[in-house]
Amino acid sequence: MSIRRLWSNPKAAGEVQVVTEELRNLYHKRLLPIEKHCSFHHFHSPAYQDADFDSRPMVLVMGQYSTGKTTFIRYLLEEDFPGSRVGPEPTTDCFTAVMHGRTEAIIPGNALTMDPRKPFRNLDPFGNAFLNRFQCVQMPNKLLEQISIIDTPGILTAAKRKLSRGYDLPAVLRWFAERVDRIILLFDAHKLEFSDELSRAFGALQGFEDKLRVVLNKADRVDSQQLMRVYGSLMWSLGKVFRTPEILRVFVGSLWAEPRLQCDHYQLIELEEEDLLGDLRNLPRNAALRKLNDLVKRARLVRAHAHIVSYLKQEMPTIFCKDSKKHNLIYELPVIFTRIQQQHQVPAGDFPDCTKMQEKLLSQDFSKFKTLKPGLMASLDKLLSSDIASLVPLLQQQQQEEELRRKSLPGVLDGGFLESFRPDQCRRDPFREPGRDEAERGQEWAVQRLKPKYDEIFYNLSPSGGKLSGSKVRQWMLSSLLPSSVLAQVWRLSDVDGDGMLDNEEFALAVHLIEGKLEGHWLPRELPSHLVPPSKRESGDQQ
Repeated sequence: MSIRRLWSNPKAAGEVQVVTEELRNLYHKRLLPIEKHCSFHHFHSPAYQDADFDSRPMVLVMGQYSTGKTTFIRYLLEEDFPGSRVGPEPTTDCFTAVMHGRTEAIIPGNALTMDPRKPFRNLDPFGNAFLNRFQCVQMPNKLLEQISIIDTPGILTAAKRKLSRGYDLPAVLRWFAERVDRIILLFDAHKLEFSDELSRAFGALQGFEDKLRVVLNKADRVDSQQLMRVYGSLMWSLGKVFRTPEILRVFVGSLWAEPRLQCDHYQLIELEEEDLLGDLRNLPRNAALRKLNDLVKRARLVRAHAHIVSYLKQEMPTIFCKDSKKHNLIYELPVIFTRIQQQHQVPAGDFPDCTKMQEKLLSQDFSKFKTLKPGLMASLDKLLSSDIASLVPLLQQQQQEEELRRKSLPGVLDGGFLESFRPDQCRRDPFREPGRDEAERGQEWAVQRLKPKYDEIFYNLSPSGGKLSGSKVRQWMLSSLLPSSVLAQVWRLSDVDGDGMLDNEEFALAVHLIEGKLEGHWLPRELPSHLVPPSKRESGDQQ
């Protein structure tokens, strides 16, 4: 039995391309014309661009400063990304989109909004104050071929609340929340403080609770009794902010690749981490389904908005008393919502927030509004009643095929996540390729010098038939306190012959890799030739 890998094989981009292309066509044919007709973009979000349909799934990472946001991203990538900095003080002062690219590059915000291939063109209205604090980091990384990650500035505490960022942070967060596939909200188990800015940020996430995953980070730094109290306090505070019938799921973890502190709830942290990574690894497979869901939500909001604008236009006088009538209509907006619900059978949940709608209507000229066109409304109804419904069976069929493919390859297990570790390079000496002079003298096995010490550990674990089973090795590996995802990578590299067991050479290699990781080095994605055990080199060359 081998150690279970934590990331499922990502769905091929071609499998969802048909659905994504059809969604794009439906948006431009059915939805965009009525959005323009009823001035939807002046009240709500801008029009979708092609990049919004073509972009990879995005994960928004947010939280107060020093909760481990940047460290969590480094944990997923298994390497530093350009411009990243970690410290106990506020170190991240800008929004950073970490995306895939063939070479490392940093693209500033103003240039980024001009790129039609990136889904950020509609960020222009936030102005230079924001764009000067926005950048895109491109780098070659296997994980970034499947998802993109948005790092955010640390949310300020109560002591810093008087400082101004120069831009509307809640509005920016809401813009991203509408477009990302998952929102990771991190809290520090040591400093659970709800500041004014954090409360405003929560307000920006209203309506997107289905995308939200809350993580109580650094949980290995407190004992079990303290963790229980902090967890309860966090759940109580979240319940006051997010007034929903469902309780938000709060994960308990220590999201970094370094050894964890020994604690009574160590196994709980492992299980919670597997659940969170399992949720993230499904994002590429469910990308088309999320886009379909967001398009339906947008279409229902457009329908309600079109009825509101048309009603206000019809109620306005032609010449006299326009201003007084406008203010009366704004004041009576809650009653107008109820009338529209009854007359047109529009569900109450489809309407926008009444208070925010009233604020936006104050600056609008009602005489420029347009009444409904029956043809546009019929096209919108067709989108919601039949066009979208015809795509659902196709999505379900693709998901069933994916499940069958996974079940037909039991040896693969869940393994795509492990391929996201650093591809070719290593940061320091233990795993680097030997130099030319060393190669000319013949490649000595890098583990040979310490093998007698590793053999002593190997035989103390009572091998059977000269090999250790995966269950025995797993129990010993867990004593290193490294996260299970890192240990799974060690197992994959060490089980050179792929038989689910380790002989004495493979075990020595596993110990060597663990010791190198404990010293702070990156694990190689593929095993360098100088680390391949001597007895496995001939068979490895033949392959």
